Amino acid sequence: MPAPPILVHGHRGARAVQPENSLAAFAYAISIGADFLEMDVAVTRDDVVVVSHDPTLKPAPVPIRELTLAELARRTSIPTLDQALDLAGLGPIQFNIEIKSFPNRPQLAPPPERFAELVWQALRRHKLEDRAMVQSFDFRVLHALRKLAPEIRLAALYVGPPKSFPAIAREAGTNIVAPHRALVTRARVRAAHAAGVAVVTWTANRPAVWKRLVAAQVDAIITDDPAALIAYLKRY
Repeated sequence: MPAPPILVHGHRGARAVQPENSLAAFAYAISIGADFLEMDVAVTRDDVVVVSHDPTLKPAPVPIRELTLAELARRTSIPTLDQALDLAGLGPIQFNIEIKSFPNRPQLAPPPERFAELVWQALRRHKLEDRAMVQSFDFRVLHALRKLAPEIRLAALYVGPPKSFPAIAREAGTNIVAPHRALVTRARVRAAHAAGVAVVTWTANRPAVWKRLVAAQVDAIITDDPAALIAYLKRY
């Protein structure tokens, strides 16, 4: 029986060819056939979820959490999560939303329960619960979202010392793990699959790395260049 296709997640849209986490990057990734848009979210002072990898603006390190949406809009063109989700009509795209929550820097984000609720509300407004997964390094967020919306897929981001993928999933309360590419081996993926855990790895941009991840039989690859990865998988 052939292995299921490996899904392609456009990292921050397609940051190799478009400004990261921009509507243009997301539209491009949809147009070339990516399976998922991967994006990062933060929250303004007035509790609007916006798309940004960093919790602070550059070059001045102003926390997004200290600005209202109106104040943020005067400084930058960062899109809101609602604007990104509006792109769902462009194709059968799915959304991989990374909640940027920082246990050691609580001033940069709402409490985990509130952050989870705001993202869930956005998905519900757009009726996209079944086309979304939420990932985070902060497992408190994942546990909060599991209580709110058990139907939404959750992924435990992980980087650090090698660790059992099923153990990570159990700690986070998820059935998806999202380990750094360097941690992926065929044995760890096999153990994950045996436990009913899917593996979505990040961030892989070179054919030599793609080859190793394909051989390990991961379920999905997050990449800066989704068009190149799609072309590679068609040839593989």
